[in-house]
Amino acid sequence: MDRRAFLSDTIGVAAGVSLPAHVRPLSPTGKSGSVGTAHLLELREGLRSLFQLDDAYGGGDVRSLATRHLRRIRRVINTGKYPETIGRQLQLLAGETAEHVAWLHYDADDQTAASAHWGEALTAATMLRDANLEILVFSGMSLQASHQGRARDGLDLARAARSRAAELGSPVLESITAAREARALSLMGDGSAANKALASAMHLVDRNGKGRPSPEWTAFHGHAELDYAQGLLYTELGHHHAATQFLRAALAHQDQNLGRNRALYRLTLARSLVEAGQVDEGAAHAVESIEHLEEVESGRVTRRLHEVSDLLRDADAATARQAAEELTEYAYARGAA
Repeated sequence: MDRRAFLSDTIGVAAGVSLPAHVRPLSPTGKSGSVGTAHLLELREGLRSLFQLDDAYGGGDVRSLATRHLRRIRRVINTGKYPETIGRQLQLLAGETAEHVAWLHYDADDQTAASAHWGEALTAATMLRDANLEILVFSGMSLQASHQGRARDGLDLARAARSRAAELGSPVLESITAAREARALSLMGDGSAANKALASAMHLVDRNGKGRPSPEWTAFHGHAELDYAQGLLYTELGHHHAATQFLRAALAHQDQNLGRNRALYRLTLARSLVEAGQVDEGAAHAVESIEHLEEVESGRVTRRLHEVSDLLRDADAATARQAAEELTEYAYARGAA
């Protein structure tokens, strides 16, 4: 299905019952105008549907829908009547939604907006003393710091998240935060410590199902994600042949529903293949990625697309130059040049 048509339908369909959860009108409040559990569940289902859209299509277009959903939750908080127990859950949901809005802006490469929303989410986590939300926020901020060249900040944030995850006793949460730690360490050039952190992440993910159940937002994390992290680690260390092995495995085992990640993984594999001297295969993967890119709107993916195009353009092979031309034409056609 075409991504833009899908998102247009998501916003534009008039029949409320057929709308996705994040754009349906809320059920009427009680006689006293009170907000109850049913409304809370509807708002949470809205956030869940936004997670699914992000996984499939990336953060570019979805962030506007998520921002509107956050406004809806804020309106309910500020205008509704509800008991204290419902109020706390609404505040937590607002924090979780602000965090997801931050993530979507991060994925779209709008880092200023991402930082502002992560700040809002961290305020909610601190106010509510909710460790899970703190872990989620610190993990996201760690990725952003590493992405922006602030690897030391990324390491500190990852370790703060890992400390809280250990207190909760959730192996999957600990695995995610260990992988964030490994990413920052690799960017700092500490390959030994990065490998140790990533080995710990792999050990922890194998303990899934033991200890405290992991939150729903961790569903993306598994062996494919860690293979990708290992591939990035080897890339940072300059071991491109080793990187391709793990990136192949990551792409092969990635969930078909995670369209944005599949596009990112394929382009990253193409980049490593070219850097490893396997230019023809890298060019083939790069061109093959165009089909996936048609469905995705992600600043991170677009940035990787340009990296691969530049590498292919500089390679001394006819197939590489032809692939670079195809990628450049595609980028211009969609306004991503």
